[in-house]
Amino acid sequence: SIFISTGTFTYQKPPSISSPILNLVLSFLYSVVPPTVNSLIYSMRNQELK
Repeated sequence: SIFISTGTFTYQKPPSISSPILNLVLSFLYSVVPPTVNSLIYSMRNQELK
């Protein structure tokens, strides 16, 4: 769902709010946040299984 929401915002944002800084922030969120959250969820699931 993180990928879908980021991609949707990227493709449906109005051109009037397009800026290089906003594009940088979105690319950072899209490339860093999902792997980090995924590893946290995986480690929590491993602790539950033990």
